[in-house]
Amino acid sequence: MVALFSLWPFVNTVVLSLTDAQILRGGGFVGLDNYTRAFDDPDFWVATGNSVLYLVVVVPCLVLLPLALAVLVQAKIPGIGFFRSAFYTPVIASAVVVGLIWQWVLRSDGLVNTVFQKLRIVSEPVPFLTDSTMLLVSAMIVTVWKGLGYYMVFYLAALGNVSVSLHEAAAIDGAGALRRFFSITIPQVKPMMLLVGTLSAISALRVFTEIYILGGESGGPGGGARTLPFLIRQVGLGFAGETGYASAVSILLFLLTLVFSLLGRRLSKGDES
Repeated sequence: MVALFSLWPFVNTVVLSLTDAQILRGGGFVGLDNYTRAFDDPDFWVATGNSVLYLVVVVPCLVLLPLALAVLVQAKIPGIGFFRSAFYTPVIASAVVVGLIWQWVLRSDGLVNTVFQKLRIVSEPVPFLTDSTMLLVSAMIVTVWKGLGYYMVFYLAALGNVSVSLHEAAAIDGAGALRRFFSITIPQVKPMMLLVGTLSAISALRVFTEIYILGGESGGPGGGARTLPFLIRQVGLGFAGETGYASAVSILLFLLTLVFSLLGRRLSKGDES
């Protein structure tokens, strides 16, 4: 099953990246021409920059905010189960449904702009979906909002393994809640933080749905909010789809993802040692 659905498609993508294949015809061998074309393509660099920026902004948020959320909902108080379920609800919702909801919230006549204008915070609608930079930021917000509950569960599992006796001993020594959090909780859940960082980095580099739903098929005005997966789809589909070039960009995305995965693995090993 792995060979059929993982290894063979990967090998086939590598082979296609060395050809000028298109959707409706096979291609001839062109060597590294597709990779050279990618490095000379301004659209490729815009998409790469957006993907890396997405990672730089989203990953710290998805490492720290779910941890804070897990600490809050870990308390054993009446009704806390409701809040755990509420925070996890976006995780089970379809990415398309979530994107459509946020599109309604952020559009020019949507909820946010209506409230802002009623409160006279802004005089004109904020271009959340019609400006490339704002569109990218809006997509990041959607990604973080949808991922909070997912990674919160990871941290709840890690917090459950933190020894209560350590907190009790620190409290007896006069350490406050904040001091215990940074001196006991953080070191104990650090391996989980590294895992969450690696997983969220891989997800951030693969983001597509949020950009597509919020920005449409063009990826925002002039395609300015396109990420690498979005570019791969754009150049690889359609009757004139360039399968060879799309495959080359896919391999470059794979290598970029591999770099961050190995970095996370190295940090994990260093933390263990």
